[in-house]
Amino acid sequence: MRAALAHRRVFAVLLLAQAALAWALLWAWSLSPYARYLQHDGFGDGPIAALCRSLPGGLVWVPALSSALGWLLMLMAMMLPTTLPLFEAFGRVVGQRSDRGRLLWLLGLGYAAVWSVFGLLAHGLHAGLLATPLADHGRWLGAGTLALAGAFQFSRLKYRCLEQCRTPLSFVIGHWRGGRPGRQAFVLGAHHGLFCIGCCWALMLTMFVVGMGHLGWMLMLAAVMAIEKNLPWGRRLGTPLGLALLAGAAWIALA
Repeated sequence: MRAALAHRRVFAVLLLAQAALAWALLWAWSLSPYARYLQHDGFGDGPIAALCRSLPGGLVWVPALSSALGWLLMLMAMMLPTTLPLFEAFGRVVGQRSDRGRLLWLLGLGYAAVWSVFGLLAHGLHAGLLATPLADHGRWLGAGTLALAGAFQFSRLKYRCLEQCRTPLSFVIGHWRGGRPGRQAFVLGAHHGLFCIGCCWALMLTMFVVGMGHLGWMLMLAAVMAIEKNLPWGRRLGTPLGLALLAGAAWIALA
């Protein structure tokens, strides 16, 4: 029992260390000459424009690769700390197994996989919109995104998904069967990640409004999502947050 508890504590420390490293890398990137690429901008005329043009399809896959890297760092920085209760719950369930370390990492891999897919889809949507006449109406796109995020805070789907995130032990017990443990751990992480996306996707899309490299906004969103998922009064944050986002949308539209 003591060995399992010590292992869970070491794993939690490593998880938080990864999150801290991601924050540090994002901060360094935002201060570097390549900060524009964190915003997914300037690939056609920036420092690596020649590289993009010289490679087959470079203007497509180089921005996508940059987006994937930025999104992965954002995911590690913002979402890993909010998943500590999930890892703690799963660690308690598999604590007596000799392969518990591998199962915990597979759980995290499944969680990261679904969020990575969501990030690529969001990047594709963003790039597609920028290639249409809507790109000339960025103010309205920004206002619409904030209004969507604000309205979603009042939706039933938001709180059905949030409830799954707020009860990680019940979620693990209800989905863990123990057969084919590696596959099940990955699927369990992916399944929980889907519920996490279900309650947070609209908030994450606001990053495209304020800028992917806006660390202050990232930190605020990370705090909001951690409070919503983990604190007893977190559900009460939905209404004031929704009203604030709707007010921000109105301000952008009328400014």
